[in-house]
Amino acid sequence: MDWDDVKVFLAVARAGSLGGAARALGQSQPTMGRRLKAFEARLGQPLLQRGAEGFVPTDLGERVLAHAERMEEEALGFERQLAGDGEALEGLVRVSSSDWFGLHVLAPVLASFRRLHPGVCVELVTDARLFNLSRREADLVFRIRPFEGADVVQRRLMSLDYALYGPPGQPAPTWGDGAGLDLVTLDTAFAEMPDVQWLARVLPRAQVAMRSNNREVQAALCAAGCGWAVLPRLLGDRHPGLVPAEVPAGGTVEPPPGRDVFVGYHRDLRRLGRLQRLLAHVVETLAPVTMPAVTPSREST
Repeated sequence: MDWDDVKVFLAVARAGSLGGAARALGQSQPTMGRRLKAFEARLGQPLLQRGAEGFVPTDLGERVLAHAERMEEEALGFERQLAGDGEALEGLVRVSSSDWFGLHVLAPVLASFRRLHPGVCVELVTDARLFNLSRREADLVFRIRPFEGADVVQRRLMSLDYALYGPPGQPAPTWGDGAGLDLVTLDTAFAEMPDVQWLARVLPRAQVAMRSNNREVQAALCAAGCGWAVLPRLLGDRHPGLVPAEVPAGGTVEPPPGRDVFVGYHRDLRRLGRLQRLLAHVVETLAPVTMPAVTPSREST
């Protein structure tokens, strides 16, 4: 059985469409359709059927899917083992982080790394989605909560302080009340985030005027006068047209909660020289002087 045919089947089954599968594999939609049809013809039975919501596995397809996923894991493990033995400081390292962290924190660090090691190409992918390290969707991932799942090495990289921002000249918020204030905050999918909960506690009567899952967008809306926003200080302090609100010292109002940043990679890449050199450069540039040792942990998608 041709492993490339199995990858086509997996991609269509996961995406539910030929277009989504084509984007995942970097091929054209007609090519995906032809390859899937030819694969099913060789097997003599359909594995997927088109429904109202796209392609769904047939009964046989459901049974085959489990085998295909095990084949994929073995193939990816083989690729990781080969990649993990690379000592040369050349080749690709794929890095993932949130939008604002990639722009304001990682980009300058990666630029300085590139000047030191011109043979290494760093691909920075900024996305709110948590990339899967086992599938090598990314080699090195930065995120604001610890990793869970098998086979990941992680460490706490740094702490982020947050503040409440508004345009210059705005009256200070009435802490504990917030009546008459407009807020720019995260969308409802992030209602449990610490800064969203903090706003509800310290400004319970404020009105949510705008929402966005993108911190850069929140900062831009805040600077345009749409309302106050809780932002990481590494973003807010550098954004033109924003000033932090002062939280009274020693009062009943606590400052916005901070967050830790964690970095992780698959344990099969422990000996990948270019990844380890990049991680060391990031840690040396960003991390506090005293840091916990690298620890094995578990990664979630």
